[in-house]
Amino acid sequence: MKATGSEATRGVLFGLAAYTLWGSFPLYFSLFEGIPAYEVLIHRIIWSCLFLAVVITLLKRWQPVRNALRQPQRLGFVLGCAVFIALNWGVYIFAVETRHVLQASLGYFLTPLVNVAMGMIVLRERISRLQGLAVVLAAFAILYQLFLLGVVPWITLVLAFSFGSYGLFRKKVELDGLSGLFVETLLLLPVALIAWAWLGHRDLSHFSQSPGGLLLLLSSGVVTAVPLLAFAGAARRLRLATVGFLMYINPTLQFLIAKFVFDEPLSPAKLMSFVMIWIALAIYSWSAWQERTSAETT
Repeated sequence: MKATGSEATRGVLFGLAAYTLWGSFPLYFSLFEGIPAYEVLIHRIIWSCLFLAVVITLLKRWQPVRNALRQPQRLGFVLGCAVFIALNWGVYIFAVETRHVLQASLGYFLTPLVNVAMGMIVLRERISRLQGLAVVLAAFAILYQLFLLGVVPWITLVLAFSFGSYGLFRKKVELDGLSGLFVETLLLLPVALIAWAWLGHRDLSHFSQSPGGLLLLLSSGVVTAVPLLAFAGAARRLRLATVGFLMYINPTLQFLIAKFVFDEPLSPAKLMSFVMIWIALAIYSWSAWQERTSAETT
């Protein structure tokens, strides 16, 4: 759906809301101090699943879910999506709790370039020379951290490749974002419930230890779903190029929060790796814009 006028304005507002909320996630997940990342992940899966079920009921969108569940032989890619998104969520929560948000933001800056590389390697997609240069420069930025800084940026790499792999599997799933995320969390729900029961049995659960912790864990479902709904509203009304441009709001906000709210150290050497990724993104964005412009004029 191509949007003009007021619809386009609404689309931009939805996009700004979605990416601003995602970019503010470090502030939200930092509130879970004292609750292990794996426990936050367990509750995020459970309450996201339940809240999404309510949203799907209100929107009367059960038919795509029923169609997917009636074809279990086609749920393999959905299960792959579920595993990768759970890994991404868990590592991200851990990054916030341990104040490695700079690494997390670098991971999300890196994700579009990982998508390009995966498309080339896995899907045999052809890429332009500029896009190839962007991927090489991003790889050099990671090697720079590895060899010159002596640091393996594993949080950056796991976040970028888990989300990139999620996107790769998602291409094979014929479900919209809302229905897809619900089915993904539904597949993870039995494991999450067993893990929650185990924590309760071992008296390790923080769910009922304090009203604040209880409300935070319950709110994780709403916090997960609301940006997704806003993103869906933007995607329906805006061109892909506009959505892609807005995407950089998320890691930029995370970078600013890490530096100016959490006061994470940013050495000149580490800043250099960010600069290389930013240059790579600029090259990639310019190339993608040229391709779209060329396609529209032919």
